[in-house]
Amino acid sequence: RAGRAPWGVTVAAHRPREAGCCGGLDMLDITKVDISVMADIFSYWDWTNLKFNLAILAVAFNPLFWNIVGHWEHRTRSLTKLFGSPFTACYSVAVVILLLNVHRSYSFTEAMKIQPKLQLLDSPACFYMGSGLVMIGTIFVMSSFFALGFVGTFLGDYFGVLKEAKVLTFPFNVMENPMYWGSTLNYLGLAIMNASPTGLVLTAWVAAVYKVAILFERPFTEEVYRQKEKNMKNK
Repeated sequence: RAGRAPWGVTVAAHRPREAGCCGGLDMLDITKVDISVMADIFSYWDWTNLKFNLAILAVAFNPLFWNIVGHWEHRTRSLTKLFGSPFTACYSVAVVILLLNVHRSYSFTEAMKIQPKLQLLDSPACFYMGSGLVMIGTIFVMSSFFALGFVGTFLGDYFGVLKEAKVLTFPFNVMENPMYWGSTLNYLGLAIMNASPTGLVLTAWVAAVYKVAILFERPFTEEVYRQKEKNMKNK
């Protein structure tokens, strides 16, 4: 006889056989898989919703923008020439980045509002847990900002404005790229506070985009400070 497994998959009856590698999978009748569970999971997102897709694009666009602009400026010094000063050019780009980040957070919030809530997360305990994550994330973001300074935070090294040495104080002595991961914790906390599976999906997207950005930014930062240290030793 065929039996029904707890996860909704029908197990066909077979005579006993020796189990080889992954042999247990031979007993699954794939044609009888209950897809209602997956349908329930995907019902929490409307993948075609405009606001959801705008949030996806906003998350991806921001690091793409500042990496393209930063590398272009480093190669050509075009913005420095245009504004007459690397500091003025850096401040100008910083304003654009701040506005983009405000738009990203707004898009993230709007996408959460229009999608269903997850009852499992809709509780005071989860709300307080999310609040704690936001607090921790904010500590990492703000302490990173104070350690790097305004120019250091907003692409200063791409404009040729370097600190005396690579920053290794808190929170950089706790983790690498604390501003990125602090920002990710903020989004995760907001998603949990709002019991939003959409927020969780977008948070995972934020983390993935930051991870890719780090792959480009880390070698550049290490190289510019290596060159600076080398030039100081040659003086």
